[in-house]
Amino acid sequence: MKQVTIYTDGACSGNPGPGGWGAVLMFGPHRKEISGYAPMSTNQKMELSAAVEGLSLLKEPCRVDLYSDSAYLINGFTKGWVANWSKNGWVNSKKNPVENQDLWKALLKLSQYHDIIWHKVAGHADNVENNRCDFLARLAIKEHQN
Repeated sequence: MKQVTIYTDGACSGNPGPGGWGAVLMFGPHRKEISGYAPMSTNQKMELSAAVEGLSLLKEPCRVDLYSDSAYLINGFTKGWVANWSKNGWVNSKKNPVENQDLWKALLKLSQYHDIIWHKVAGHADNVENNRCDFLARLAIKEHQN
């Protein structure tokens, strides 16, 4: 399997509000930056969207190190939340429907296709790639507000 590194981030101007996401994919000497926009979203939707979009670009099963500053995204997999939600019919511990189910289901499917290690990084710190993703997400918002 190919070894790929993906960094992701999401942002919103207001929460909810206009949203953007960014991702940086790296494979050997290759690098790809992607971003997107949603006219009305939340921070959490944009964080999940960045991961979905990045992973969706991979054309074959890969070993992936995915880095995000979103505890929501990372904990969803490392703490077993997604597995429990899926097993329990997509309701949370309070018996309410899980928010952002469409994105979580997409990520669950992608995580079954790829071998993903989920890494939490500090947001707005000294991680160059995480900062680049934040820039791409905010730029996507800015470009659509003009």
